Amino acid sequence: MIPRREDAMKMMGDYDRRRLLTAGGALGVGALVAAGVSAPAQAESVPCAMNPSAPYHVGYVVPDIERAMHDLGRAVGVEWNPVRDGRLGDWSYRIVFSRSGPLYTELIEGPEGSPWDPGEGPRCDHVGFWAGGIDTCSRRLVEKGYPLDFDARPYGRPWAYHRMPGLGLRIELVDISIQPEFLQTWNPGGATMPPLNC
Repeated sequence: MIPRREDAMKMMGDYDRRRLLTAGGALGVGALVAAGVSAPAQAESVPCAMNPSAPYHVGYVVPDIERAMHDLGRAVGVEWNPVRDGRLGDWSYRIVFSRSGPLYTELIEGPEGSPWDPGEGPRCDHVGFWAGGIDTCSRRLVEKGYPLDFDARPYGRPWAYHRMPGLGLRIELVDISIQPEFLQTWNPGGATMPPLNC
């Protein structure tokens, strides 16, 4: 007999439940609270935060950012920062990150024709990694057969998307040099995160 989800979760310890819910869900503390997992002690480290090959966020493209925030917040308790307006070239967009991480949850509402075109509806769009050097990391992904899908460097932004056909989404490489700005904007006082070793 297969145990019900609730029974299976009760049989696990808090550490195992945290790993299960954060490793694949990108939902962070909200998912833990919804599952009845106690918050980790301040001194306890989260394994994925120390892994240089772990992503720091999962990005979703959505046609209605407020609705997506409401739905995810109501369903699993994700707490959000204020939505910010942005511009890249000719595209205006709206963006928000969850308050806690890593693993942060990012929502982007962009216009038609932009890198965040929601024409096919909401979707999991990309997984974001800090890169020790955006130029080197991006070049190495191309050499390994993961083509550049969108490059923000010509717009003065140190990040790029690469297509990952086996996952059906993109990998976003973000230069580690802007991590202090990211933390100041989205999680003041948050812990620094390691970059990929490219």
